[in-house]
Amino acid sequence: MHAEIRDWPGLENLHRIAVATHDAKGGRVRTFVQSNVGPRPLDPLSGRIADYPLLQAVAATGRPWVDNAIRSASPSTAPGGALLQKGFRSRYVSRIHRQGSLYGFLFLNSKKQGFFSEAIIAALTPYRRLIDVLVTSEMTSMRAMLAAVHTALEVSHYRDEETGAHLDRMSHYAQLIAAKVAVKHGLSDEFVEYVLQYAPLHDVGKVAVPDSILLKPGRLSPEEFEVMKTHVTKGLDIINAMIRDHGLGALPHAAILRHVVGYHHEAFDGSGYPNGLSGATIPLEARIVAVADVFDALTSERPYKAAWSNEAAASFMREQAGLKFDPDCVDALLSDLSAVTTIQHQFHDQPAGLVLPGR
Repeated sequence: MHAEIRDWPGLENLHRIAVATHDAKGGRVRTFVQSNVGPRPLDPLSGRIADYPLLQAVAATGRPWVDNAIRSASPSTAPGGALLQKGFRSRYVSRIHRQGSLYGFLFLNSKKQGFFSEAIIAALTPYRRLIDVLVTSEMTSMRAMLAAVHTALEVSHYRDEETGAHLDRMSHYAQLIAAKVAVKHGLSDEFVEYVLQYAPLHDVGKVAVPDSILLKPGRLSPEEFEVMKTHVTKGLDIINAMIRDHGLGALPHAAILRHVVGYHHEAFDGSGYPNGLSGATIPLEARIVAVADVFDALTSERPYKAAWSNEAAASFMREQAGLKFDPDCVDALLSDLSAVTTIQHQFHDQPAGLVLPGR
């Protein structure tokens, strides 16, 4: 679409298009997808919407922000200052909004000062509306899947530590890991976003595990553990049923969701289940979720154990790197323990059930 827009006379100086999503629960905005002329000029946007007054104003009023002369007075840490440092001189910011719900923001940038004239804005309006429709349609489909699964968990009286803040923490750990390894693997911001969104559904199949096994406070017998392991295939069955029964055949990046559910208990050395995959044959998103899930299980207090310190958990994860876990994913998480601490402070533990970690 970006290339098509720039083919129109007068629009060739539209040098960047980006979309950021809005997470209402966390009050955060994150880069979702972008297209640039030349190398990617900016790091992905990731922060609290409260820290961006411009975005707050656009969200509240619905009026786009047009800045045809980005000022050098803007701090280099602010969006305008970062754009200026990369040679951009004009910007247009609008909200992506439907039926009272804020989905995110559209950013259009040009290196030409005064680019967003009334005539240019009018020419771009059909494309802006199309982007709005595409983004809201994709995000609505994803939200429908998340809502359907969360409803299934509640209806089935799912009692496990993964009904609480654990899911928020581990999904944000997964995002942290994905953002770092995505660079090495040449993956998009969109991949990172869907890892974040789908990570909490990794153990959905546990709704089909009997309470006598799921809630057993002690170690499972070999026979019970075999039953516990079936939550992976049952989880895939549930996801496929949700997609079929809720008309979600167009669910974006459904493969990421299926991989997260189906492979998060595979081990890097091939000792995991259900397929005994190893190394790079395990989908990257599953390797990411495995590290995020176990790290949070270790550092969380449960009725049957005290929480490990971050340092003790980090030591264990490093020992298991190359065995149970992808070393790159372990390095990505542990390279920024300050971000880990921030996530822990943001999402506090809620009362937990009695399921042992790693099952």
